[in-house]
Amino acid sequence: MYPLLKPYLFSLDPEQAHERTMAVLRWASRTPGVKRLLANVYCVREKSLETELWGIRFPNPVGLAAGFDKNAEVYHVLAALGFGFVEVGTITPLAQPGNERPRLFRLIEDEAVINRMGFNNLGAQVAGENLRSYQQAGVPIGINIGKNKLTPNEQAANDYQACLDTLYPYGHFFVVNISSPNTPNLRDLQQTDRLRLLLRQVKAKAEQLEQAGARRKPILVKVAPDMSDEQMRDVVQVALEERVNGIVATNTTLSREGLKDAAAARQAGGLSGRPLAARSTAWIREIRQELRGRLPIIGVGGIFDGDDAYAKIRAGANLVQVYTGMIYRGPGIARAINKRLLQLLARDGFSSVAQAVGIDAE
Repeated sequence: MYPLLKPYLFSLDPEQAHERTMAVLRWASRTPGVKRLLANVYCVREKSLETELWGIRFPNPVGLAAGFDKNAEVYHVLAALGFGFVEVGTITPLAQPGNERPRLFRLIEDEAVINRMGFNNLGAQVAGENLRSYQQAGVPIGINIGKNKLTPNEQAANDYQACLDTLYPYGHFFVVNISSPNTPNLRDLQQTDRLRLLLRQVKAKAEQLEQAGARRKPILVKVAPDMSDEQMRDVVQVALEERVNGIVATNTTLSREGLKDAAAARQAGGLSGRPLAARSTAWIREIRQELRGRLPIIGVGGIFDGDDAYAKIRAGANLVQVYTGMIYRGPGIARAINKRLLQLLARDGFSSVAQAVGIDAE
C-alpha cells in the first residue's frame, strides 16, 4: 500500500507526516491482532540471517536507527515490521522540545533528509515507563542516550549517567550519542581527552549499577562521518582502551557535496540518505581495519536496499540500520533487504551473515 500512501505523506510537512505515521503505529500497538498480522507479512525468518553479539541473538541484521521512535512508544510494532532490532531515542535526562520548526526537510531528488531536530523527547522517565515491556518486542531493543541542550560539555557525563540510572533496567544495549550535529558543541565530545573521560564515567556508572544487581548491558558509541583519519584512529583507540563494546558508524553529515536540491542544501542540520551511503561505508571499512575485528560495528547511512546493506556488511558492519530509506521505501524495507541479503549470501557461498562481515576490509 505504501506506493499509494506515499504521495499523500509527501504532500505533508515532513514532521507532520512523521507524527501521523506515529499515530497509526500507536493505534496498531493497542489493537489486538495487528502486530501478529504485520509480523506474518513482514518478518523474514531464516537461520542464515541470525547474528549473535554480546550474548544477544539478533533474528536478522537489519535494524531501525534511532530518531524514529524517540520516546520508545511503538518499538513493538516496529519489530513486527521485520526489523532484527530497534534503537529508540535519542533520550535525554530531562524532557526538551528540540529546535524550532521547521526542522525536518526532504530532498526528494537526492533521496535524502536534512534534520535539525535537537534531541526533542519527553525525557528518560517517560521513556523508562514505555520500556518496561521491552522484552516482549521479540527483538533486541537499543537505547540511544544524549545530553540536554543546556548542559555544558563539562557536565555532559552527568546527563549520560542520569540516563543510565533511569533506563539501565530496560533495553538490551545502550548507544552513547556524541555525534549529532544538532546539539551545540556535542561533537566536541569526540575529542580524545573529552571522549576518554566521558566513556570512563559512563562505564563506571554501568559497573556501579551491575554491582548493585543489574544485568550487564553493552555500551556502544556513535560517531560522526565528518572526522579526519587521525580523529577516527583516536576515537577507535579510546573506544578500545575504555572497553566500549562497539561502534555505531555513522551519524548524519554536515557535508552538502553533490546534492541536486540546492535550496534545501542550504538548510542547517545533519544530512542522511543516499548521499551519505558511500561516505559511511568507507568509514566502516576504515574503522574495521583499525579495529582489526576487536569490536563489532553497527553500520548506518544511506541504506535503501539489500545491496546497500550488503556493501556495509562486507565493509565490516556486523549489523546495519536504516531510517531515511524507510521514509522513501516504506514499511516493507526490512523485509526487502533481508530477502535480497539471502540471495547475496547464497551467491557468494556464505551460510551466515557473520561469514561476510569485513570481507572487503581485509
